Amino acid sequence: MSGGPVLDPQGPPLPTTQIMSQWWRDIAFVHWPVEPALLAPLLPRGVRPDVFDGSAWVGLIPFRMVDAGVLRGGPVPWLGTFPETNVRVYSVDDAGRHGVVFLSLEASRLLVVLGARLGFNVPYQWASMRVRDDTDAAGARVLTYTTRRATRATPGTRGQVGRAGRPRARISIRVGEPVAEPAPLDLFLTARFGLHTAVAGRSLWVPNTHGPWPLRSAEVLELDDDLVAAAGLGTFARTTPPASVLFSEGVRTTFGFPQRL
Repeated sequence: MSGGPVLDPQGPPLPTTQIMSQWWRDIAFVHWPVEPALLAPLLPRGVRPDVFDGSAWVGLIPFRMVDAGVLRGGPVPWLGTFPETNVRVYSVDDAGRHGVVFLSLEASRLLVVLGARLGFNVPYQWASMRVRDDTDAAGARVLTYTTRRATRATPGTRGQVGRAGRPRARISIRVGEPVAEPAPLDLFLTARFGLHTAVAGRSLWVPNTHGPWPLRSAEVLELDDDLVAAAGLGTFARTTPPASVLFSEGVRTTFGFPQRL
């Protein structure tokens, strides 16, 4: 297979009633290609790995959630703003919907973690987190995202994550110039307007929409990560440089009510 699906950077209208909205701010997209067979067992029923140039992709995505609100209401004070770091992979279903599957989501708000787990079976993890925003000598932004999970990894991954089995990550990037015209791979990794999950054995599609990402190039200055290994994907994030690194100041996004596959 050559290339991948041609994805539109502009999100479609929500097909269902809005259930929440939020800003995703100061987001880093750090990605590695992997064999699709590595991811296939991790996806909900009726969903398969989405591929570009024959490879599936794993993303390590730190950012700041800002002003999240429920339904069409305003931001939820305090609870609606917090750092988050995701390990995500890319998926497509039989209806041709290109989305993401989250293997883990670190967040610093325990009530958010509990609510997401109970409501949508999304694997949020409670963690101590920080986002530091600096400027280097040349005037470029340097962001450093740190996280340490409050709970231990599963027994099968503790040997990979080390550090007493409590996964953590430190990711530092230097922000570069605006991306005037995103490449097909850039869009494949960022223009995703929904997630696949499973609740009570039923596979679901949760749609979202937002405008095009204002993308910038970025450079990894430091990457010390346990989260990819803790998700059961091996240690490549600690040994192999990422193949794609991007940054965005962010977008406002809205989510719709889930649909069954």
